[in-house]
Amino acid sequence: MGTEFKILIDHDIEKNCSVAAKNAFDEAKRLNSIFSDYDADSELSKLSYSSHSDEKIILSDELFEVLEFSKLLANKTDGAFDPTLGQLSRLWRISRFRMTLPTNKSIIRAMDSVGFEHLILNNTQKEAILNKPGTILDLGGIAKGYTADRMMLILKNMGFTRCLIDAGGDITIGNPPRGQKGWKIEIGGRKHPDLPILQLSNCSIATSGDIEQFVKIGNIQYSHILNPKTGYGLKNISQVTIIANNGITADSYATAASVLGPEKTFNLLIQNSPHRAFFLCQKLSGVELLVFQD
Repeated sequence: MGTEFKILIDHDIEKNCSVAAKNAFDEAKRLNSIFSDYDADSELSKLSYSSHSDEKIILSDELFEVLEFSKLLANKTDGAFDPTLGQLSRLWRISRFRMTLPTNKSIIRAMDSVGFEHLILNNTQKEAILNKPGTILDLGGIAKGYTADRMMLILKNMGFTRCLIDAGGDITIGNPPRGQKGWKIEIGGRKHPDLPILQLSNCSIATSGDIEQFVKIGNIQYSHILNPKTGYGLKNISQVTIIANNGITADSYATAASVLGPEKTFNLLIQNSPHRAFFLCQKLSGVELLVFQD
């Protein structure tokens, strides 16, 4: 999944912790073989290749669950979150490496394969069809969070409840460490003096945006997060941190929120929910902090 996972466990017996951590890391490795779009032999890659044959593919429970969540979120956000951005993602990876913009022709060609409506799921049989030749799936905005959830479940089932999983900066946490009210989390990496340090437990925290991860071409900064409507990297110079009940929600909502912006994020993802959002938005007067919770 292109990132590094770390585990913290509050427990007295190091040997037992090592066994539990190994089981959790083994689960991450197994899920990587399902979700990775870097691995040509992954289940996700094989599903993408099937777009040229229009055949029904029976999916593992894990891949079906993540794709089903992705489609629901895509519908909820009118495509701000879209798991079919693979062609565009690959195009922009090359552009960021070369420090040059993709050509209009290449973006139009890649955009032709984008659209979550091209992914058809059969809940009864747990089958999927990609009905647009050349569509490539990309779960970069959701797989890390789901994997952290599964790792946490393994740890808890083995009796280790006071845990923290760091999935490349996205955090999933269990019960607080002994003697503490919660795990101390620096929201948004403290990129703004008013961003809080919170004591949290049994939730997930994910940060997304282009304040740090971007490529500057000419005088314009393009984010690593792509706008499914335009085919270009975001240019709004913002960052959002989502606090949610689990990793799959926090991870995917943070990606969607970067595209949606503050107002639509509150209306579509935060209102009437237990989730919270912390936005940093670049203004002419400086960086503005917006906090949303219902």
